[in-house]
Amino acid sequence: MNKALTIAACGLIAVTLSGTSVAEYCPDYGSVTNTPNLQKPHQKSFRHWGNRWLSSWHRPFHMVHDQIVKTGTATTMVGKFDYSSVFHKDLEDEDIHVYIYGTGMADWEYLGEYRTNSDGKIYVDVNKPEGDYRVRMIVEGDHSEATGYLTVVQPGRKAVLFDIDGTLTLNDFEAVGDYLGIDSAEMHGYASDVVWNYEEKGYQIIYLTGRQYWMAKTTRQWFNTQGLFQWHLRTDSNAENPVDPQTQEYKTNYIRYLLNDVELDIVRAYGNADTDIAAYADAGIPKSETYIIGPEAGNGGTQAIDGDYAYHYSTKVIGIPNSGCTWR
Repeated sequence: MNKALTIAACGLIAVTLSGTSVAEYCPDYGSVTNTPNLQKPHQKSFRHWGNRWLSSWHRPFHMVHDQIVKTGTATTMVGKFDYSSVFHKDLEDEDIHVYIYGTGMADWEYLGEYRTNSDGKIYVDVNKPEGDYRVRMIVEGDHSEATGYLTVVQPGRKAVLFDIDGTLTLNDFEAVGDYLGIDSAEMHGYASDVVWNYEEKGYQIIYLTGRQYWMAKTTRQWFNTQGLFQWHLRTDSNAENPVDPQTQEYKTNYIRYLLNDVELDIVRAYGNADTDIAAYADAGIPKSETYIIGPEAGNGGTQAIDGDYAYHYSTKVIGIPNSGCTWR
């Protein structure tokens, strides 16, 4: 039995909020990974000759920012469309078809046709009940596409946050090999076991990375090769490189959003850099639950992970209790 089915087969756990029995659901991995076939829109020629040339000679690096919101909150899914690993030329003034599927749905829902702006972006308003949803945005001119995920949660969902480069991977620069297609970033020993243990116990996984937005596509592909679910992934819209000096502020602000607006309960956070240590502390994550691997391990009162994750996995992760959510 694969791990996704193992998760779906876990027992039900009741939780009580404000004296009333409420189903605080676990992440709905099954609905989002086991989607029905999608009938793509009729392919038409690009509106502009330059875009036809662009798609003929360059690879697409489209992406959709994952969104996570509190129940009862509408959100906007942002799609970004560009081509070329070097120039990242925006796909301007072209039509994109948008579809969504997820928790409680019988088939894909068509959200409409949108036209990219001068930045190659579209903005799609979505309002869904509690659950997990997959959003596909398909370029009408060449059927290239991007996928993103929407998660709608009850306040108090327990979550674990991970940086990627140098935290799950061996160093901060292996992402370059993934991006160029010449290598696949290697993970620290037992890193995937750590992530899977939290997922199997119902914790919301948050990947918060300083990688540039255009690396979202190859990052999701890398998650697939490692056998990990590929959301909730948050890349930096503004960073020029993975160690951009603004990375700390970007991470702090996003964690504050998760804590204050979404009202997640982030029980642990993992990183490797001094910017991670500072960002987590500034956002309010206690040092006692901040785990740092690599040369910065243990700095600033954080919890050190020495070498790989083997010892940490056996002593700190295996024994952590279930999150208390209910599997659908």
